Amino acid sequence: MRSVFFYTAARLMIFVATAGVLALLGTRGFPLVLLALLISGIVSFVLLSNQRDRMSAAVLTGVRDRRRRFERSRTKEDA
Repeated sequence: MRSVFFYTAARLMIFVATAGVLALLGTRGFPLVLLALLISGIVSFVLLSNQRDRMSAAVLTGVRDRRRRFERSRTKEDA
């Protein structure tokens, strides 16, 4: 879960930095949020691809472990 936290924090930091730059350039209100979301999404897609892969692998591993535990408990209950 560490990789999920790191990825989320990195995305948030990129969004805040993008919004800060746009605010310095004079963008205000709803357009600021909309542009910041769009630009930070593109930047995150490029810069955080390795971290995104690690995060998805961690999530997939967690889901598989939970599914195995559920199946074990279900078969134990049936026996």
